[in-house]
Amino acid sequence: MITATDIPQTGEPAARVLPAELVRSLVRLARTPHLLVACDYDGTLAPIVDRPENAVPDSRAVAALRSLAGLPDTTAAVISGRALRDLAVLSRLPAEVHLIGSHGSEFDVGFVHELADEARQLLADLRQVLTGIVTMYSPALLEVKPASIAVHYRRCRPEVAEWLLSQLRDGPCLWEGVQVTEGKSVIEFAVVQTDKGNALDVVRHQVGATAAIFLGDDVTDEKAFERLSGPDVGVRVGDGETLAGHQVEDTAMVAAALALLVEERRAWLHGDQAVPIERLTMLANERSVALVTPDAKVNWLCHPEPDSAAIFADLLGGPAAGHFSIKPKHGSLPLGQRYLPGTMIVETRWSRLLVTDYLEHDLVSHRTDLVRRISGSTNAMITFAPRPEFGQVPVRLLREPDGLRVAGTSDPMVLRSPGVDWHITSDGVHDTATAVVRPREGAAVLLELRCGTDDISEHRITEPARKQRAAGYWSDWAAGLKLPAVQTDLVLRSALTLRGLVHKDSGSIMAAATTSLPEELGGVRNWDYRYCWLRDGAMTAAALVSVGSYDEADGFLTWLHGVLDTIPGPERLHPLYTLHGTQLGAEAVIDALPGYAGSRPVRVGNLANQQVQLDVFGPVVDLVVQLATARGALSDADWTMVQAMAEAVSRRWHEPDHGIWEERHAPRHHVYSKVMCWLTIDRAIKLGEQFGRELDPSWVPLRDTIATDVLKNGWNDEVQSFTTAYDGDDLDAASLFVGLSGLIDPTDERFQSTVTAIEAELRSGCTVYRYRRDDGLPGGEGGFHLCAAWMIEAYLLTGRRTEAEELFGQIVAAAGPTGLLPEEYDPVAERSLGNHPQAYSHLGLIRCAQLLTR
Repeated sequence: MITATDIPQTGEPAARVLPAELVRSLVRLARTPHLLVACDYDGTLAPIVDRPENAVPDSRAVAALRSLAGLPDTTAAVISGRALRDLAVLSRLPAEVHLIGSHGSEFDVGFVHELADEARQLLADLRQVLTGIVTMYSPALLEVKPASIAVHYRRCRPEVAEWLLSQLRDGPCLWEGVQVTEGKSVIEFAVVQTDKGNALDVVRHQVGATAAIFLGDDVTDEKAFERLSGPDVGVRVGDGETLAGHQVEDTAMVAAALALLVEERRAWLHGDQAVPIERLTMLANERSVALVTPDAKVNWLCHPEPDSAAIFADLLGGPAAGHFSIKPKHGSLPLGQRYLPGTMIVETRWSRLLVTDYLEHDLVSHRTDLVRRISGSTNAMITFAPRPEFGQVPVRLLREPDGLRVAGTSDPMVLRSPGVDWHITSDGVHDTATAVVRPREGAAVLLELRCGTDDISEHRITEPARKQRAAGYWSDWAAGLKLPAVQTDLVLRSALTLRGLVHKDSGSIMAAATTSLPEELGGVRNWDYRYCWLRDGAMTAAALVSVGSYDEADGFLTWLHGVLDTIPGPERLHPLYTLHGTQLGAEAVIDALPGYAGSRPVRVGNLANQQVQLDVFGPVVDLVVQLATARGALSDADWTMVQAMAEAVSRRWHEPDHGIWEERHAPRHHVYSKVMCWLTIDRAIKLGEQFGRELDPSWVPLRDTIATDVLKNGWNDEVQSFTTAYDGDDLDAASLFVGLSGLIDPTDERFQSTVTAIEAELRSGCTVYRYRRDDGLPGGEGGFHLCAAWMIEAYLLTGRRTEAEELFGQIVAAAGPTGLLPEEYDPVAERSLGNHPQAYSHLGLIRCAQLLTR
């Protein structure tokens, strides 16, 4: 067993000196939503001494307990046999730590316990008798507490202690109404129920703890250990039989365990130095995406699909959730990061080190290959820490002649790294490999992570040729685009980003590359956007059509036709699907991940899948119009789909729905949804007229009916604006589509008044909020880049070009160093928020640049 002399005094991590199994348990425990940390005092926080009044706690243990008590969703308590007053004086712990004395019968503030008259009299009788007995057996000590009396005989000679115990056991121990507890050289007589296990349960219940740890050394602590179950952890200090799952030698080991718990808990709650969202750079090929930090850490990669579980989830869980890092051995800040022009290949540069990253192309569907090339003239430190299934699967790394093999995963995975000498360590659950390399002049160090294969052999194509192939995939495509004169380079980057979110195998388009990046730091508005929304996908494909690329629209519509083949008709469409067009599973929470910068929960799946969103037909039909117009041809399949969607609108347009923002409360008659129903019919009519198709005679009157309904019920005289829905006076940026869609002329006073009202209520500096109403969720959110883009278009339609240019310049300024935009921006804290990169934000930027160019 490890002893106190093995404890590091300075600098060395506590995890290195604690038993591996205990370390694993503490790491798991640290990731519970609400943690209760409870312990005994004597023999646990403080060493056992001859005189109880001299029991001074270990300063490191006290510091750790104090730190734990100060963390969010963390409760600390000391449950001792001592009287509460003595415990408070000796421990000097802050008020944030609950103190419970007298073996659980004497609680601190908030747990006041008053003795009944009968119990008070019994305590007085006990004191009188015990005083007489103890006087006969010096140097035994009597400790009087509010609800009990303890007899300490640690300093007595063995034969004296035996005589004393005989007297006590034959006398007061047999009294009715007295509860006797025997511990290490102490016997206590209580006139109320004393049970550390009961005290632990009381605290657990009051604070709502989801898991607890209890550390103790005495036989009285076994009652607490007995109450532990499930994710709870019990730690016995010292030898002997115990119900606890773990044992350590002494109080120094307790200090080490608490210190490790502080470290793991703090990292889990707050995240470890979260990189600003907009500074994350996306890698992409035709079916996979990954994120790279400004210092060349791959902190997000899912496999085998972008909506699968993550292999590297450092983005949401810190280093323990997996990462693949490269940096100079002797740390220095990177000089910069950039995309190679017109590609999705990323370079991160230090003064004497260059890391080049890209995802390989032309792979079979189950493969994800990441290539990392290290060049330069200085030593580089590599850390390879894969954590499949969001870190829920134990991982072993096995050395191979040319690299590493990842063992313990359902899908094969290897890291080809010829010439690299790896050092493998384990935290008891996962292995991590580190290495120091020095590139030779003209010979880069090559790392190839291959997911979905166990082939670690040399690639048949040289790395420079593969890099050129990856570059050509993007640059050849980019060369065919028709880009506006305003912010041409940034528009190109936005187009490449949208193309990177396209899943070529299926034709679907992701709304964003990530899940659970927060709409408010520390908040709960954390959603999974790694799926294909009909609305988002159609709008993204339309944006790419507008710059001259049609294949993505073809792929998306083919995907949608496939989805429609599985259901009776468009009115049964869900708002979103998996990338392969199947329905999502239930939304779930990954409790083990602390979230970006401590923003929990981390979600997979999305409940919006079950909502009614009647606006989705509009963007799809609008896409068909744009694609057919650009090509000069309309396919029969697309026209049939448009007819079916118009029919679905005719049956359901008058119903309430959850709207574009997917609010999780009762449906309303949203103005935006009604406008999109109108747009569906309007565009169907124009499409049929343009390509000589037969129109349903009901469409024209239906278009007029919907328009009349919106103008009558969506307008609010009191606020002088079109509102969110028919039943209220709250405003919504999406209501700008009354004019943006063409339902009313932009010169109409009602539209101009709406623009002014939404500007006044929802614009804040460089951004525009969706709405300000209570949507039933706690916390707040940032302004949406997409809403700001709508406002820019509204400004232009109402003759306010100066304001449009100013707001567009502010959106441009919010982009990260490599030109990427997440979903939102907080103008107060001046930080980006939301999933990243977000298709909405980039398609909005493209639209604004095009309008400003015109």
